[in-house]
Amino acid sequence: MLRVSAGRALDMRAHLRVTSGGLLAIGGLVSSILLSTAVLVGVATRHLSHRNRP
Repeated sequence: MLRVSAGRALDMRAHLRVTSGGLLAIGGLVSSILLSTAVLVGVATRHLSHRNRP
């Protein structure tokens, strides 16, 4: 059970049930997000080749 409260005005509760297949899907999604982030950082920080420099 997850409970989130923000002062007296907001109180939320949620129940979550995850199967082994769901855990596998969540793991796949998280790993693909991390991999794509690593690729984007690598491309963004890559140095220009010598012929393309001003």
